[in-house]
Amino acid sequence: MTDDAAARLRSGMVIPAHPLALDADGGIDLRAQRALTRYYLSAGADGLAIGVHTTQFELHEDRGMLQEVWSLAATTASESRAGRPEPMLVAGLTGDTADAVAEAAMARAAGYQAALLCPWGMTEVTEEALLDRARAVGEVLPTIGFYLQESVGGRRLGRTYWQRLFDLESVIGVKAAPFDRYRTNDVAQTLLEHDRWDQVALMTGNDDTIVQDLITPYRRTVGGRTREVRATGGLLGQWAVGTRAAVEAQTAAQEAAAAGSVPLELLRQGADLVDVNAAVFDVDHDFAGAVPGVNEVLRQQGLLATATCLGAADLLSPGQSEAIARARERHPGPMDEEFVASHRDEWLR
Repeated sequence: MTDDAAARLRSGMVIPAHPLALDADGGIDLRAQRALTRYYLSAGADGLAIGVHTTQFELHEDRGMLQEVWSLAATTASESRAGRPEPMLVAGLTGDTADAVAEAAMARAAGYQAALLCPWGMTEVTEEALLDRARAVGEVLPTIGFYLQESVGGRRLGRTYWQRLFDLESVIGVKAAPFDRYRTNDVAQTLLEHDRWDQVALMTGNDDTIVQDLITPYRRTVGGRTREVRATGGLLGQWAVGTRAAVEAQTAAQEAAAAGSVPLELLRQGADLVDVNAAVFDVDHDFAGAVPGVNEVLRQQGLLATATCLGAADLLSPGQSEAIARARERHPGPMDEEFVASHRDEWLR
């Protein structure tokens, strides 16, 4: 399972971070939750990440609800394949080592092929604790490392940490999402220097520089030979909206990289996506409304009944809903407006 999952990640995958649909009473809105899964797969996504930040980390406080959400996504994905390759299901894991290992076992039983290691819920987020947890989880599922930006609960991680993480053969990928070019460079350069440089997939999680990450090669000469790595795909909260446009952009980036020439139109699309992301992720308020912002897009498009989140602090910021509406009007293509409107009722069946 590890080799297959690793090869698929390295080939370049679009993996949306799946939101959590809630009803007015705070329970799972099963109809909307299924509709979101159908949307992503209809849009051409290669996989789904459930239990991650966009799914709301508070979900992990209710193990029963977490298992229900994981199982629902797996079942709906299986029913919605329609001849397409099996989507890769990635489980977001939280908590200290014992909790993360228990969640990994649950996810594996539900049919998940990989785990994204999230720092939320850990007693102490030290590099040693993160490595111990990665090592233990790797005995249950192939793992994806995670460089999470500090404004939403991450911490700075040194190059030694990444070197030691890549030492683990169970690590098949790394999601670089520090929203910082220097720190993203730390991950890429450390991978280039490592003996497993061609076995670990570099994935973008930088929602503010998606296109740039997908087209930018990192190079290093090691032992007289030139090595090159690039984020061929990603696992992103931004891809939870505008997913069909994301698939098209990722394909265009792959083609541009293969041709060795980047069209200006692709760079323009990247700039448009940054404008969209500023509204959705609530940049004006230091990302406070990032998770409800994703939900609000889907609510305005008619896929969710509410943007409500489990966490009491996860609220839309003042003016954010209006900013999202303006972004939808300015950028209908990157927001999948026509695609969603055409298929919404089918997904909500």
